Amino acid sequence: MNTANEKLLSPDNCAFIFIDHQPQMGLGTASIDRQLLKNNVIAMAKTARLFNVPTILTAIETESFSGYIWPELLDVLQQKPIERSNINSWEEPLFRAAVAKTGRKKLVMAALWTEACLSFPVISALAEDYEVFIAIDASGGVSRQVHNAAIRRMEQHGAQSTTAIQLLMELQRDWQRRETYQGVMDIACEHFGAYGMGIDYAATMVHHKPQRAKYPHIVQPITR
Repeated sequence: MNTANEKLLSPDNCAFIFIDHQPQMGLGTASIDRQLLKNNVIAMAKTARLFNVPTILTAIETESFSGYIWPELLDVLQQKPIERSNINSWEEPLFRAAVAKTGRKKLVMAALWTEACLSFPVISALAEDYEVFIAIDASGGVSRQVHNAAIRRMEQHGAQSTTAIQLLMELQRDWQRRETYQGVMDIACEHFGAYGMGIDYAATMVHHKPQRAKYPHIVQPITR
């Protein structure tokens, strides 16, 4: 029987997959503010890098239509995307080989657009007994209605919805994990608005740290 913790994502049981975060696809996205979308995608990529989670990048028709993957995403992940023509990346042998190579059965996927380049591989992966988590705020569709309909369809097939900030918290999970604590604080301050502001407030007004300094001891270690 699975334990409760086995249901959660951890740095050693999942892989992050970024599908078609390209300029033309972003221009066609209308379900979420585009700057917020980019913010969440980059936060998700930084989370993967911080926790050493395997990542896969894939792009569709780069030079004929979609343009190159966002440079900010490439800067974080520093890897070559898998180029393809299939709308469903699961039908690309190189992509499927990359997924198998990770050795992970929990896949966290984000894509443009939700209604096609996310939902098709998600449903395909679920059919092959992968457990799939969809990062709904690091993905987008051509309208909010279309985006939401695609999410419902994926969930009906068994996918689980998540968000960029939930992924960060789920992988950290314990503030005693000191090796990633500072990285989590940095990502939160840079990308997660009110939460980051709260960290700044606690550091300066409660713990009397210098403004905009690094905050390694906001959450005090538990004495056991």
